[in-house]
Amino acid sequence: MLDKLEAIKVRWEEVERELSSPGVMSDMKRFAQLNKEYKDLTRIVEEYKIYRNMVSNIEANKQILATEKDEELREMAKMDLDELLEKKELKEEEIRVMLIPQDPEDAKNAIVEIRGGTGGDEAALFAGDLYRMYSRFCERKGWKIQVMDVTEGTSGGYKEVVFEVQGEDAYGQLKYESGVHRVQRVPDTETQGRVHTSAASVVVLPEADEFDVEINMNDIRKDLFCSSGPGGQSVNTTYSAVRLTHIPTGIVAQCQDEKSQLKNFDKALSVLRSRIYELELAKRNAETASKRKTMVSSGDRSAKIRTYNYPQGRVTEHRIGLTIYNLPDVMNGNIQEVIDALQLAENAEKMKEGTVA
Repeated sequence: MLDKLEAIKVRWEEVERELSSPGVMSDMKRFAQLNKEYKDLTRIVEEYKIYRNMVSNIEANKQILATEKDEELREMAKMDLDELLEKKELKEEEIRVMLIPQDPEDAKNAIVEIRGGTGGDEAALFAGDLYRMYSRFCERKGWKIQVMDVTEGTSGGYKEVVFEVQGEDAYGQLKYESGVHRVQRVPDTETQGRVHTSAASVVVLPEADEFDVEINMNDIRKDLFCSSGPGGQSVNTTYSAVRLTHIPTGIVAQCQDEKSQLKNFDKALSVLRSRIYELELAKRNAETASKRKTMVSSGDRSAKIRTYNYPQGRVTEHRIGLTIYNLPDVMNGNIQEVIDALQLAENAEKMKEGTVA
């Protein structure tokens, strides 16, 4: 492990030198890539320094035990050695996890799309509940949410809501939420108290910038229409809403959340760019995903990943067989436990595959 960590430290020093070179500083794309690599390597190098210091202290204590005659010093060295060996084992496990190659998309902002599925009005209400759950989760993390597009349900909730999440490792955390979420509960419209099953789909995309995807604006058709829903006098009177169609792929994105046509255009273009980028990522990840049982980061969007059972107060994460009997807390945004468990399962599979030396 020391050899591997030393090689990482050498690379970290190389990147540090490159970042200060005039050639790199004039190339923003290259500078952004190196800056991201430097930040990731710094975390490992800092842990390496701690680990190397532990190893040095262990050797020093072993030397005392081998040469020192004073019993009191020997006893102190023995106690110190036992404590250091225990800490070294824990630190090695931490570093092994850190050495798992990270998805380069993890550090990006995320674009989240929630759509009500089977279940009519109840599905739209559930989509609204999921939006609230993610909003509360993002609040806990100190992340910022910006709504890109909304289509409200006839009885509340959302037929569809698209929003951007800005924050450190937003995509790396939220990517596990992609898939079909199922709810089992008695709807407000149910008069006989029967439990209904409804569903909503969640898609999480890494936000792509102009460095990730180059879009020829001649390939985009722009349509303008009147906004619908809340928004004051400008709704249904001005053509501020924007729909963009990428002609080569047929991918569509729209935004009607802002009163300004220009702001709606910028937001729609951001969603469109991310959807095009995700197409390429999906191709790249398909082979890897097919090998993994949990399918936690790039699984089939049509797969049922989680069930929220209100009568029993439980949440079941089907990919890893995790059940939590604290549904109200989960719906209030406390989903970190689920995400951590999924992340742990994915890391364990990567280690089994021999990704980490």
